[in-house]
Amino acid sequence: MQFENTKEFAQKLDKQDPLRSYRDQFLFPKINNEEVIYFTGNSLGLQPKTSKQYVDEIMQDWANLAVEGHFYAEKPWWDYHERLAGPLSKIVGAKPSEITVMNSLTVNLHLLMVSFYKPEGKRYKIICEEKAFPSDQYMIQSQVRFHGYEQEDAIVEIKKRKGEHNFRTEDILATIKEVGEECALILIGGVNYYTGQVFDMKKITQAGHDIGALVGWDLAHAAGNIALQLHDWDVDFAAWCSYKYMNSGPGNASGCFVHERFHNLKNITRFEGWWGTEKKSRFLMKPDFVPMPNADAWQLSNASVLSLAPYLASLLLFDEVGMESLLKKRNLIVSYLEYILLEIAKEVHGDFEIITPSNPEERGTQLSVFLHGEGRKLFDYLMKNGVVTDWREPNVIRLAPAPFYCSYEDMYNFGQLLKQGINAKK
Repeated sequence: MQFENTKEFAQKLDKQDPLRSYRDQFLFPKINNEEVIYFTGNSLGLQPKTSKQYVDEIMQDWANLAVEGHFYAEKPWWDYHERLAGPLSKIVGAKPSEITVMNSLTVNLHLLMVSFYKPEGKRYKIICEEKAFPSDQYMIQSQVRFHGYEQEDAIVEIKKRKGEHNFRTEDILATIKEVGEECALILIGGVNYYTGQVFDMKKITQAGHDIGALVGWDLAHAAGNIALQLHDWDVDFAAWCSYKYMNSGPGNASGCFVHERFHNLKNITRFEGWWGTEKKSRFLMKPDFVPMPNADAWQLSNASVLSLAPYLASLLLFDEVGMESLLKKRNLIVSYLEYILLEIAKEVHGDFEIITPSNPEERGTQLSVFLHGEGRKLFDYLMKNGVVTDWREPNVIRLAPAPFYCSYEDMYNFGQLLKQGINAKK
């Protein structure tokens, strides 16, 4: 498609957008009495208007039924989490039985490590990417220390080549092969939070299995953002937060994937609690744990339904639209944003360096941009004038035009505000 940096062209794209009506199903903050241009769905998605209805429904059931709401609410609380498995399985490419929802992301990664990081003998190392999201770094470091290893020895970081912003798949595969039989686990973020690079999860998972290692993925920036086929890629386990691209609300419940081959293993190591025991006997209070025959076996306590309610509201929108439609718009709107950035750079004689891969197969919704010669003042200008974006030191802004609620006209208007902010300093 031949893009144009005009409002008329952007409006034409919006008229042709089959998802345009979904923008009206989200609540936008306002600055200067105008809805903001929202680029931080990669950090916290906007609130679906139906979320309040789903939360209010639980509050009403609590008021009217009290404890009986566990069994007699319209959506009984004791199995509320099961309603999320079907929609989530379509988003991440899994079987519903391989999905559970519980806790928060880092908690779930720690719990999954109990089952999937089993260092023994010379096989004890973990491969991860350098400068992973800090919580992942802390989690991995504490896990290897817990098992009695020095983190400098047990953690192998995949490196970027000098002067390059993104990882090369061939370097990742080479590192996996080099570590070989010393590797117990590979645990990488499916999408790099800083650059927006998408990793080749299928190839990396296969390479890990080829050396006898287990492979897990942190999908915080991937779930609801890119095409995933966790079951078919033979991924061992994965976890993700729900409040970024899946719009469930701040700090909300985390999703987990556990491949079905690990279900019903009697000798698997796992921390256990009563919500993981078989449903039919859960309230008989038996002393012996009998695991659920699916990923719910990893659950510990009864789910926080007040957290699950807005997540369910958002997932039903995903189920209605489908990932294929979202990905199609994502590719077009991100390409249009990329075009706008490069056009504005020409107009202001600026030096913008997009460090996210240009290949649509290697990126999701996010573009990370070095604004060489520009500083925090430009970011502050954008924020004051209705562009909610994300700043990362030293001079990177992350722009994530979520396809559910961002418009092509937003991209055009952002370009004009960016130009105004730069020219205001001259």
